[in-house]
Amino acid sequence: MKANFLFLLFIVGACSSPQQKQESESKKIITAGGTVTEIVHELGFGASIIATDITSTFPESMKSLPSIGYRNQIKTEGILSLSPDMILAEQDYLSPEVVAQLKSTGVEIRFFEKPTTVDGTVQLITELSTYLDAKEQGESIISKLKSDLDKLETYLAQIQTDKPSMLFVMARGEDMIFVGGDETFAPSIITLSGLESPLLGFKDFIPLTPEALTKFNPDYILLFDSGLASLGGKEGLRKIRGIEQTTAFQKDQILAYDGLLLSGFGPRVAEVALEIAKAVYQK
Repeated sequence: MKANFLFLLFIVGACSSPQQKQESESKKIITAGGTVTEIVHELGFGASIIATDITSTFPESMKSLPSIGYRNQIKTEGILSLSPDMILAEQDYLSPEVVAQLKSTGVEIRFFEKPTTVDGTVQLITELSTYLDAKEQGESIISKLKSDLDKLETYLAQIQTDKPSMLFVMARGEDMIFVGGDETFAPSIITLSGLESPLLGFKDFIPLTPEALTKFNPDYILLFDSGLASLGGKEGLRKIRGIEQTTAFQKDQILAYDGLLLSGFGPRVAEVALEIAKAVYQK
């Protein structure tokens, strides 16, 4: 992985100039996708962001900006009414119809793949910093991420116990309970945190059944803090059928974190992984 970091740092520095960066900073930018927004802000373009979507919750200042909405609810008219010069969005975040309409107006628009691994995080930082001609800022963010990963690696190297199992559960009230599959962010963040993620046998999010909970019987359950709140807190977890039979519930081994921090795989990904590891292994 260290070799990958050095290579990507070289790519970030390949093409940039002060004049090009000034031109990017003077543009009015709309971002869509919390991770894209966070990185664009970290690259020094926070003041250029004039609007964003509802998943862009970090930094806090982004919440006060006009919102363009969420995924398929986003309309072309709402975006164009803000007169943006540039739109930077997560891949597949906007509907094909909206994308076609925006492109027909000539507005500058660029899409970026949302990461679900650390390598993907580095790649996204690289692509955005290159596109915005922000060489030094991109290098700085990647360097900080590398330092955070080193701290995580050092901490996990000291752990002598067996790895507990952890299952991510996404809740949107008691009637909408899902489990994150093998190709979602969930196994990646769990593994990065030094824990065991069960091989689920499906790719995406699917409804969580009592039978599945009994089968996996995780030592820990991981949620978004908003998801836990939608159930009424830890006691509200009883609304999930089968959860009372799990080791995680019986031992009160339930962890919840901010949704973007946990799932975004942005610049803070190693920080939250270390938080999870310490919550488990320092118990």
